[in-house]
Amino acid sequence: MRNSNVLLALLWLISSQSYATERPNIVFMLADDQGWNGLSVAMHPNVTGSKGDVFHTPNLERLAAQGMRFSAGYAPASVCSPTRISLMTGKSPAALHWTKAAPPETGHKLIEPRNVKSISANETTIAELLKQAGYATAHYGKWHIGGGGPEKHGFDESDGDTGNENAYQFKDPNPVDIFGMAERTEAFMERNSKAKKPFFIQLSWNALHAAENANKATLAKYEKALNGENSKRIATAAITEDLDTGVGRVLASIEKLGLSGNTFVIYMADNGANTGKKVLNGGKGGMWEGGIRVPFIVRGPGVKPNSWCHTRVVGYDLYPTFCEWAGIKAASLPKGLEGGSIAGLLANDGRGDVKRVREELIFHFPHYQGDAPHSAIMLGDLKLLHFYEDHHDELYDLAQDISERRDLAAQRPDDVKKLRDRLEKYLASVDAQLPTPNPDYDPNKEPSGKRGDKKPNPKKDKKKPK
Repeated sequence: MRNSNVLLALLWLISSQSYATERPNIVFMLADDQGWNGLSVAMHPNVTGSKGDVFHTPNLERLAAQGMRFSAGYAPASVCSPTRISLMTGKSPAALHWTKAAPPETGHKLIEPRNVKSISANETTIAELLKQAGYATAHYGKWHIGGGGPEKHGFDESDGDTGNENAYQFKDPNPVDIFGMAERTEAFMERNSKAKKPFFIQLSWNALHAAENANKATLAKYEKALNGENSKRIATAAITEDLDTGVGRVLASIEKLGLSGNTFVIYMADNGANTGKKVLNGGKGGMWEGGIRVPFIVRGPGVKPNSWCHTRVVGYDLYPTFCEWAGIKAASLPKGLEGGSIAGLLANDGRGDVKRVREELIFHFPHYQGDAPHSAIMLGDLKLLHFYEDHHDELYDLAQDISERRDLAAQRPDDVKKLRDRLEKYLASVDAQLPTPNPDYDPNKEPSGKRGDKKPNPKKDKKKPK
């Protein structure tokens, strides 16, 4: 596998040397609930366990061999809908007032704030800007941010105003519509290639939701390989491989249509997950690294094969990146964008910085789910987590402690104050929603656990973001 990946990387380098003068195509793939080490692709060259030991994703291995891996790539949120609206608008979930996907939990010490729960018509999406610039635009798969669906927000073609219910209705031989999405993608690319029109396609894969709907043959493979493991872990490994097969079909279509030399392919996840291998702390619903650090791979013209970038990037950096690739001038971008283009990193072998409106990265989750309400701020290698129930802070040096095991708050009070001040200033500047005291709180009736996302009821949840 290693030798074949090296050969593929060399072939890719040859084809990408002819960096086309026309505007590039963009194919953006967003996986659902996939942890940083949820692939058979290492996401850090020096971190043992940065790839899964049970997953088999050969197509993503090839994509990584042909492109750049971002070892510190972050989703804007630790849950799905806030990430999705952030990607569409280039703004943080805190600024958008949409910071949770699941319903609020009650009975705790604090009351969770309300969420917007639908993308506003006043927001300028990345699809609208690209469409205005002459791109054909398509969105396939899970939308989950309301507002009338993708075609109300700049997409020429879509699967409609879908939510999690889309995952559960598709089974073998088309698990969670993976292969149907790949087919529609190929058809869209072919039509627009013939019309000589650049295209932007977002594939918001339903996987890893409804993992039990993986193809029967793939499930059987992992039932044998993981004999004795729980059924959820087996199903997750199976649907991960089915998703990788779908990714491979899209990549094969790009190659078949002769578009590889002028098409950027981006792969990331909407939030982290606890993969069972505790390299990172936490998981979905928390601002620990396990909840927000995700697989992040980019292949395209001018990107050095099998390269690495260790600069911190976040999902909403893609908005200005896509605009730069499309030739959209900075003066034409909407106000309030928080991301910075990563095009320079990709063109410079991963070296450099991302120029954003502020130096720090902030993640805001004033809710109960993976933990009590909290926010996080990163500046350089330092990361501060602030918890709202008792207002305590924790400080970690991610360069030395990626697993967030050694709290430095007591040893470095000046850094705690500096980061806490920046966090509070930012949250106030975007009028971020905060939890409030629960006047009816009874510690004797505190819920025993945090529910988080539940399996959706297709009839109840259809077309309603959660």
